[in-house]
Amino acid sequence: MHPSPSTLSPGQSKAAAVFRVTAGNFLEQFDFFLFGFYATQIAGVFFPASSEFASLMMTFAVFGAGFLMRPLGAIVLGAYIDDVGRRKGLIVTLSIMASGTILIAFVPGYATIGLLAPALVLVGRLLQGFSAGAELGGVSVYLAEMATPGRKGFFTSWQSASQQVAIVVAAALGFALNQSLNAAAIAAWGWRVPFFVGCMIVPFIFMLRRNLEETQEFKARARQHRPSMNEVFRTLIKNWGVVIAGMMLVAMTTSSFYLITVYAPTFGKTVLHLSTADSLLVTLCVAVSNFVWLPIGGALSDKIGRRPLLVGMTLLAIATAYPALSVLAHAPSFLNMLLVLLWLSFMYGIYNGAMVVALTEVMPVQVRVAGFSLAYSLATAVFGGFTPAISTALIHMTGDKAAPGYWMSFAAVCALLATFALYRRRAAALTPVH
Repeated sequence: MHPSPSTLSPGQSKAAAVFRVTAGNFLEQFDFFLFGFYATQIAGVFFPASSEFASLMMTFAVFGAGFLMRPLGAIVLGAYIDDVGRRKGLIVTLSIMASGTILIAFVPGYATIGLLAPALVLVGRLLQGFSAGAELGGVSVYLAEMATPGRKGFFTSWQSASQQVAIVVAAALGFALNQSLNAAAIAAWGWRVPFFVGCMIVPFIFMLRRNLEETQEFKARARQHRPSMNEVFRTLIKNWGVVIAGMMLVAMTTSSFYLITVYAPTFGKTVLHLSTADSLLVTLCVAVSNFVWLPIGGALSDKIGRRPLLVGMTLLAIATAYPALSVLAHAPSFLNMLLVLLWLSFMYGIYNGAMVVALTEVMPVQVRVAGFSLAYSLATAVFGGFTPAISTALIHMTGDKAAPGYWMSFAAVCALLATFALYRRRAAALTPVH
């Protein structure tokens, strides 16, 4: 009797496989969150300017530049993973990610090496972005292919859930540093400590990835026909409409995620003028909330379908994102920031729990990793990665502290339209021709 294509070999348990494959996601989000949280300190060390706004905008621009590399990484590394297999490809993406992390952690400041400092930080971000372009898609597809039948949504949701663990750990480290060091020490060198911690866990994650087994579904497909990278590229071009619609589907996820996690600490400190400790505690609670809602969203999508959750959460976001942030802007406090961001976390978690598995299902199987990665990377580049910069600019231009709510609502509208388009296309494809 042959093993089911959706299962791994008996030597590797499902839980162990999930842990091994999502470990790289932990490192990715750990570093991204740290860059966003310590944006003001990084701005002072690498991007000194005449005004705080200009310095912060340059920092967020470099943060966003990493996301511009994601589509390139998605095409090149995604096609490579579809060609050589999930296991080998994910080890390569981790190697590139680790290189960028180490570079950012050890680069001297502007005062020491001048313009070379921001240039090297930019190179580190570009390496991270290139790797992340395929890392997330590779992990999501791996989880979908090894999932128990009828539980794809639940299994795939752990891709995003693992990122929330990274934010909890990063926020906890930041809170501990804030309690033990003064502001001057954190600005001078303390902000580097969490990055050093990230470097220290790289060998452990490599060890986990090396013990991954290839999914049986990929092995079975490879025995029949193994597409070359050129074939993957041609199939991607042929299905460009699905990729663009997939990008819009992800827009809600990326914009809301970077708003409530990466940008939230800076928003709390510089816009609402709350304490660093309060901003960190809120972000930590949001990450825990995300961790809870994501598997629930995935499991619900297995029970009632992906489409109802996608439509319901996007409509909620359109209706409530700006009003919720407006309430917070008019009455800034720790409790109000916590309640508002927990509400945004609920919408993000349920939506993304259904969205990730939906995106693996709408992509042609021959380019599942490349197509997923490209759609996700384009959304992250266009919507998510620049959310901190766009939010900062919107507040500066309008004087409205709740202006980021407009951005999240716009992303939700894009996602709603994409949901209707993709599921109409899927229904048409499944309808028999008479």
